[in-house]
Amino acid sequence: MFTGIIEELGEVVKLQKEDQNLHITIKSGMTPELGIDQSVAHNGVCLTVVAIDEDRYTVTAIKETLDKTALGELQEGQAVNLERAMKLGERLDGHIVQGHVDQTAECTDISEEDGSWRFSFKYDPSLNNVTIEKGSITIDGTSLTVVDSGKNEFSVAIIPYTYEHTLFKTYRVGTKVNLEFDVVGKYVKRLLELRD
Repeated sequence: MFTGIIEELGEVVKLQKEDQNLHITIKSGMTPELGIDQSVAHNGVCLTVVAIDEDRYTVTAIKETLDKTALGELQEGQAVNLERAMKLGERLDGHIVQGHVDQTAECTDISEEDGSWRFSFKYDPSLNNVTIEKGSITIDGTSLTVVDSGKNEFSVAIIPYTYEHTLFKTYRVGTKVNLEFDVVGKYVKRLLELRD
């Protein structure tokens, strides 16, 4: 479990394909605190640490993960949002995030709003995921509140701190991002489907 509060930006230093898997090596200040088999969220995708070498660690994304997320588009030298799994007994500053991406979305608009930014996203409606105004959404692992919600599209407002300390400062119109919809909303939606 994660909170969606990004701890730091890591750097992709190596990408290695092996069969249908992708080994991703990250340079990060948190590496000395990691252990083999530990879970770390990378742009919102929970992956297991499989190797550690000084300030670098490696995780592996399998085909299923690559098919459902934007991790397959990573490039060497690119920044990634990182968050370690939450500790039991700590504050939950964001919202409950599982690190299981539901689908991807595309950034459709970015507007500066006198000290903050509004980012708009559109996603494929065929998976029947929904957002609600003032509900939670996770974008590339960042816990956010939905500002505007429409059918298969929504907007979020980004404060300067979040803009500077996450990938939001790198997004452009057309950027593909990972989405994890609110887990409570997903259960409510599923229960309603079962009643029909």
